[in-house]
Order: sequence, then structure tokens, then C-alpha cells
Amino acid sequence: MTVQNRLYLDHAATTPVLPEARTAVAQALDRWANPSSPHADGRASRAALEQARRDIADALGWRHDIILTSGATEAIAIAAARARVAGRSFSATEHDAVGAAMGSEATILPVDEAGAVDLPQLRAALSRGPTLVAVQQVNNETGVIQPLMEIAELIRSAGSLLLADCAQGAGKLPLPDADFIAVSAHKLGGPPGIGALLVKDVAMLAASGGQEKGYRRGTENGPAAAGFAAALQSRAFADAMSRFEQHRNKLEHLLFSEGALGIASAAERSPAIGAYAMPGVASASQLVQFDLAGIAISAGSACSSGSMKPSRVLEAMGVPADIAGTVIRVSFGPDTTDEDIHSFVSEWRRIRDRAASRAA
Repeated sequence: MTVQNRLYLDHAATTPVLPEARTAVAQALDRWANPSSPHADGRASRAALEQARRDIADALGWRHDIILTSGATEAIAIAAARARVAGRSFSATEHDAVGAAMGSEATILPVDEAGAVDLPQLRAALSRGPTLVAVQQVNNETGVIQPLMEIAELIRSAGSLLLADCAQGAGKLPLPDADFIAVSAHKLGGPPGIGALLVKDVAMLAASGGQEKGYRRGTENGPAAAGFAAALQSRAFADAMSRFEQHRNKLEHLLFSEGALGIASAAERSPAIGAYAMPGVASASQLVQFDLAGIAISAGSACSSGSMKPSRVLEAMGVPADIAGTVIRVSFGPDTTDEDIHSFVSEWRRIRDRAASRAA
């Protein structure tokens, strides 16, 4: 996607708000009353909010409860703090928000070189008693898809609960069969500041009082919920997944012929995300040079890449430090074109050649 002569290939960090979502938010702003107020204005806002909730559920194929939140991070925090099991476990490649929410006493589950959860280690963790296990559907740095069907069966048979972070998968891939699912609108063309915790059985979640049927305090954001629903209903990302796969296949064919290294390129991955190393050129240097050339990409999670610390995800996968320090992430949106792919690869080649000439 080209925005004001810039090429945007960082949709895994956040996506441009879709026109359908912008329109829905603008229209919903006319219903400005507090949805919890008992008067007619409040009841109208409540009705609109509940319609947005139903639309979100229908678009996601979810037939259980939905707690609207400020995003996936808050959804994860609610489940981590209030799930009615004693233990906490999460995979070593989870988003930083998961580790922060689960706490220092949580068990960290190792992954293999492809980024998939080590199932024997998961079984060992489950043998110690009921636990909440957090596993991403799609890794935000590499695009690796976890085998959540198999993982869910193990967790359920052990009397434990699964929290699936689907921030990178919702609105793009079918949702897994999990007890709790965290989703975020700004990853799929909706407005920032709105997300949801999908809950299969609210009896497994301790209430906190306040709004959202007593499971989240704070005035509900009706306009953002309407934008979230509209983004999902547009199917902009869901319908683009086959194009994303074509884009990534072309990108990798070109990059690998130029000497790039793919991260987990043989694993099952979301077509929307790819991670690539340019040996000998630091990620930070690449980001600056791509940015100066008008191309937006990232080095891993946008929530942590600003610090430019070594990636926990790549370290957990056993990627050598000298390679991990040269990895960038490319992620696609509905407006990404073949021309965008060629423009990116051309700049990748220029950056590599400049580095080679300086080293000569």
C-alpha cells in the first residue's frame, strides 16, 4: 500500500483504518450518550453497542460471550488475572504483553526451531495441575501458526484452559477452539483502542464489577465497537489472504535469490507475515535505510522493536544471534500490490549492495 508516496509494509504492527470502519465510527459518534445511562439517549447507545457486539460475534463465527476491551493487551490481562485455574503457562514466543500479564511465576514453554510449542513440555506443565495456557494463533514476528487444535485437545483433556492470542489471526483465519480468545481491531482495518476477549464460559472468569456484564469497568466505546464490526464485516483481510500468499511467494522467490534468509520459512505460517535476514546488515540499519527510501517495515513486534533489543522470539527458536540481529519483518494489507513487492526487493538489493561496497 502506498500512502503519500510511501510504501507501507507493516500491517502486522497496525493497519490503516478501512473506509467502512471510518464511516461506521462517524455515524456512531452521533449516538454519544453513555450506554449505561437509563434514559432514552443511553438506551439508544446501548442498542447500537449491542448490535456492534452481535456483528463482531457473527463475523468471527463466535457463539459465546464477548467482553469488549481497549485491545488485545487488555483482553489478555483480564484472562491472565481472572481465569479460575491456579496455574499459568505460556509459550516462549508469545507477545510481550502475555509474559507481563501472566507473571514471573508462570511456566514458560519452549518451542522448536520452527517456533512450534514443545508438546512434551506442555504435557509436563499440564501434569502439575489445572493451568491457563497462553499460545498465539499466529506469531507476530514470524507469522508461524501454532498447532492449536492439537494443543487445545491436550489442554482440555487435562482440565486446563486455553487462552489464544488471535490478534494476528482474527478476521484473517478461522478462530481456534479456545476458552479465551484475545482480538484487536487495529490489526484488521478497524480503529485503534478497541478489541475483545471472547469467552466460552464466563463461569471460568472471575467478575470485577462494573460494565460489560460485570467483567470490565469503564464506559464502553460504542463508536470504536461499530468500527470494529464494520472492519470485520468488510472481509477486507479475509478475502485478501490468497493474494497475500501470492505476494509472499513472489517476495521470497526474489529475496532468496538475492541471498536473504527466511525465518521459519518451511513452517506453516500466516500469508500476511514474513521475516527475513540480510546477513551482515543490522536490523536497525535496514529500518533506517528503508524508512529513508519511503518504505515502512519493522524488526519484530512494534511494541518492542523500538528498543532494538534482541528478539526473544528468535532466541527461543534458536536463531543464531548474528542472524537474529539482521532480521526484518514484512507484512501485507489488502492494498499491497505486486509493484510494492518489486519496489521493496529493489530497495533491499540496494541496501545489501551498499553494505557490501563499504565492507570491500
